[in-house]
Amino acid sequence: MKKNYIKLAALAMLVTAFASCRKNFLAEKPFSAYTPLTLTDSLGVEASLIGLYQYQTGILTYSNNQGWPSVWQVGTDVANATANQEGIEVPYYNYATLNNNDNAATYLWGKEYSLINQANVIIDAVEGPNITGLSSAGKNADDAEAKFFRAYAYDQLVSLYGAVPLVVHALTAPKYDFTRAAVSDVNNQIVADLTFAAANLPDLKAGTVNTNSLNKPVGRANKYMAMQLLTEVYIRMGKYALAEAQAQAIINSNKFSLIKARYGVVSAVNGDYYSDMFHYGNQRRAQGNTEAIWVLEQENPTAVVGGNVDNAQQRRVWGAAYYNEANMILCDSLGGRGIARLRISNWVIYGLYPPGDIRNSQWNLRRHYYYNTVGQANYGKPIPYTGPDTLYKICPSITKWGQFDPNDTFGYAMIKDFIMMRLGETYLLLAEAQVLNGETGPAAISINALRTRANAPQVTASQMTLDFILDERARELIGEENRRLTLMRTGTLVTRALKLNSGDAQHPITGLTNTNLLLPIPLSVIQLNKGATLAQNPGY
Repeated sequence: MKKNYIKLAALAMLVTAFASCRKNFLAEKPFSAYTPLTLTDSLGVEASLIGLYQYQTGILTYSNNQGWPSVWQVGTDVANATANQEGIEVPYYNYATLNNNDNAATYLWGKEYSLINQANVIIDAVEGPNITGLSSAGKNADDAEAKFFRAYAYDQLVSLYGAVPLVVHALTAPKYDFTRAAVSDVNNQIVADLTFAAANLPDLKAGTVNTNSLNKPVGRANKYMAMQLLTEVYIRMGKYALAEAQAQAIINSNKFSLIKARYGVVSAVNGDYYSDMFHYGNQRRAQGNTEAIWVLEQENPTAVVGGNVDNAQQRRVWGAAYYNEANMILCDSLGGRGIARLRISNWVIYGLYPPGDIRNSQWNLRRHYYYNTVGQANYGKPIPYTGPDTLYKICPSITKWGQFDPNDTFGYAMIKDFIMMRLGETYLLLAEAQVLNGETGPAAISINALRTRANAPQVTASQMTLDFILDERARELIGEENRRLTLMRTGTLVTRALKLNSGDAQHPITGLTNTNLLLPIPLSVIQLNKGATLAQNPGY
């Protein structure tokens, strides 16, 4: 028996020796690639498309720097950093420190180009010869979905950085010779992508149902998302009539309507119809939100494994730290645990809203807090609104991100959905295009559609200016919109921030100049780009 073992061992060594001499035994087997090898059929494409939503959500929910949401609000006209700031937001009110090593500008640049490359991978595959299992219409729909995300990412980039490299095919090898394309070239690519997307993305079914016209989940891309973004892009390009046409088409589609009555999971408790739209369980079209054009959906990870991405910080950033007051405890009626990394500006608190405006109700902008520890002598009495506590512990705060999860009373992650586009903004974009096109009468009609819903005084044509439209955007969209991007897109960041929000007691705006109408191109990107010159924006 022992001799047999020796013979088998010798044979195994001989086979191994022969095999080791074959050339293909030495050939390297790659375990990764710039582009996936699975995009050859409909299942691979579908998985990759879903990944675009996950990736875009991750940009919004980034939590390694918890002040990330503040970057896009503080140092503008609507908000200021508090004593509880995190750090990444500091150069966005202390503008002299905003430079080409800035963490936020570098992070966003990398994320947007990664999203673009992921979209390009899908586009190349769908438009290539090797895809199987997709009809012509199916290819066009998938192509349109990827092109929407590519256009969305490029719109963010060109609005914030100006001229940027234009890449329309997936990278298959390292590249070190990027150059900045003209803004007009990037805009033309965005328009081409969105025009294709609007023509080939699915429609929405009537009513608040779970699926679109292709029977995919209603949270997936639809034609109106492309049209809404195209409206904003046309405004940025100065093509106001085209922008107006896109916005009117959305409004006249009869697929959306402004929320004007109580609905959903909290309709039987104290609140109002405007606040209903932002409650957890009410934000989606399928949940009754008839304004919803695009909602990035999250699920509570305690109920759905992997239901959320990262740990969204919006509630903690926007919500007051009321529980730091004596005799105050965390509760659902106060929106859970905020830590007030920002405070809305005094202009918003004291000067923005007209009398009676529902968007300024106690359910939408919380101004007063009451002691809530049962058994204490001061239970139910108002907390005095005085002193430094008004800057973050009991600061007035927007309620749109409030949400209490009994499974996470510490409240690290916010699990609400992100309402990315809704009909309220469609009316605002329409009015903006009309004002810039000299149509002040129609612009007043567009704005009054929102003010009628809000129970706010009606406006006239003589009041219609770009500044008024931007004021109305703040009234309607504060806490939702990327305010910095809006003001940079309209070229009004410097004038409005200095006029309306220059004297904050905690962290006033300093060093803001026209240089800051664009963000710096990341120095690390410029240094790695050794094969060509990637020019920096002036002043950085």
